[in-house]
Amino acid sequence: MPAPPTILVFDSGLGGLTVLREIVAARPDAHYVYVADDAFFPYGHHGEAEIIDRVVPLIGELIATHEPDLVTIACNTASTLVMAHLRSAYTVPFVGTVPAIKPACASSKTKLVSVLGTKGTVKREYTHGLIRDFAQGCQVTLVGSPELASLAEAALSGDEVSDADISAEIAPCFVGKPADASMRTDTVVLACTHYPLLLDRLARLAPWPVAWIDPAPAIARRVVDLIGKPGNVYDGAGAEMVFTSGRPHTLSQALMPFFGGRVPA
Repeated sequence: MPAPPTILVFDSGLGGLTVLREIVAARPDAHYVYVADDAFFPYGHHGEAEIIDRVVPLIGELIATHEPDLVTIACNTASTLVMAHLRSAYTVPFVGTVPAIKPACASSKTKLVSVLGTKGTVKREYTHGLIRDFAQGCQVTLVGSPELASLAEAALSGDEVSDADISAEIAPCFVGKPADASMRTDTVVLACTHYPLLLDRLARLAPWPVAWIDPAPAIARRVVDLIGKPGNVYDGAGAEMVFTSGRPHTLSQALMPFFGGRVPA
């Protein structure tokens, strides 16, 4: 039986686990290496040149060490900056993560769409270009959250995160007339892979129901497009968790669902 493919999933922290979960469901036979660049987290607090100078050589080191068949950049902030650099520097296939503005605007009934991301992602020209190309007549509100990614990391780690703190971060997404469902935001793009970690709480704390657009399923479909559908599940396929700070991970139980029930080494 041939060895399973190795898929490397990279993020600034733990948010990319939401993408990993969907890829594992689509390719349960693969060996997974998840890399959290916690030594540089959060990316939203760094300049564009700093992120490029950090990520491009780091990915090269990870490719040399782990020899992946495919690399997924499970981070909007990094993807909007480094994908062209990575594809020109390395021959491994790459899949990036970008704000799902096109499907969100296509599905919105009220034509009021919000994009919830890091400050860096919402101010980037790449994001503004997506709006120009795909808004389809929608009014798009860009919301740069300074703390939601860190709150998501804290919650996954078991720390107490208050409803009030989460509500404050998402409140600007909700525009229009609260009492009139036809004249208020009906769709919110989750433009940071950390945010789906809090999806249940986001839905509960929202002032009214909206569609929350998570790009992870589409990313998983793209991975399968590039490396093919799974064959027989290979019992030897494993999982690794790497922190660039070098710290050991102590979240085995919390991480297992993202790795398809496997305990990451």
